[in-house]
Amino acid sequence: MAFRSTATDNGRAVGEQRPLSSGPSVVRTTLLILSLALGVAAALWTLYRLAGILLLMVFAVFFAYLVAPLVEKLRRAVTVRGRRLVLPRPAAIGVVYVFLFGSLAAAFVLVLPVLNSQLGELAREVPSYVTRAQVLWQSWQTGYESHALPQEVREAIDRAARQAVTDGGTYVTSELVPRLAGWLVYLPWLILVPILAFFLLKDAELLRKSSLRILPRGLLRSRGDVFLGELNDMLAAYIRAQVTACLLIGVVCSIGFLVIGVPYAVVLGITAGLLEFIPLAGPLTVGVLATGVAAFHSLGQAVAVLLFLVVLRAVQDYVVYPKIVGTGVRLHPLGVILAILCGAALGGLAGIFLAIPVVAVLTLAYGHYRDHWATEAQTGSQ
Repeated sequence: MAFRSTATDNGRAVGEQRPLSSGPSVVRTTLLILSLALGVAAALWTLYRLAGILLLMVFAVFFAYLVAPLVEKLRRAVTVRGRRLVLPRPAAIGVVYVFLFGSLAAAFVLVLPVLNSQLGELAREVPSYVTRAQVLWQSWQTGYESHALPQEVREAIDRAARQAVTDGGTYVTSELVPRLAGWLVYLPWLILVPILAFFLLKDAELLRKSSLRILPRGLLRSRGDVFLGELNDMLAAYIRAQVTACLLIGVVCSIGFLVIGVPYAVVLGITAGLLEFIPLAGPLTVGVLATGVAAFHSLGQAVAVLLFLVVLRAVQDYVVYPKIVGTGVRLHPLGVILAILCGAALGGLAGIFLAIPVVAVLTLAYGHYRDHWATEAQTGSQ
């Protein structure tokens, strides 16, 4: 007995199955994914090619945030004979520049003789340090051979040591030196940092208003205004905290190394202050350098340097720095380590330098994005 369909849907029997139209949707989805991938690849390639210019702009932004509090203090209104006077912003920026660069020049002139002497002595002592390292290696090799270690173990240790030395030398000659030489090309560009920072400071309010005009009026623009305000506070707190930490670490390390009697204390102290701006990698490098230099002269001195740096890091990371940064960047230590590793893999030294600010900005942006869509969903449900 045959059954006939009595109900139809747009001329088609209900019992019949519609043909699937998934072909065009799959093609559209594939094309969309490919377009997004190509867009991301093009953006990453553009960022890679413009890495030097972007880093220059980042330095300019950092410098602008650094001098902004001094500019605002100079621009405080004063009353003279009943008239309220305010120093124009360009003039205030110029006064701050003269004071800042004059102070740096005076400090450089004072430190230069000591720095020049210690650097010259260090250059003369490098061959003797290499010889001492070879003697120490030979004595250590004789020591473990006298402990009746199996021949296979001794050969494995020797191979590993020789391979480490070879790889280290290859990295220095073929990777580190060319990379540093490549960065030296950008040194003349550093003169543009205060120039770009001048325009950023002079037109900060204009740039903020121009950025907000991109967003549509209403809730999104007000959310953008709040985001820019919080971003400004966060970056200002981070940059000023980092600069303050660099100065503090440089001075404390120089004094501590001088008290302990470490050779080249001023050179090592200045190096510690400069590398403090690079999270995790900077302090670790300073610890290895200072302890290694001290170990060539006295084992007790090396232990004293190591203890000094451990105590300094504990006080700096858990007492001083949180008070300096205030309500600025708040990241979990695990997030800091992962951000630095990813930054080093993606951008080398520049990636390490920018890892923490970039992650902090992305975290802040995601928080505002989530709050915005939560507000939109709540408004739509009412």
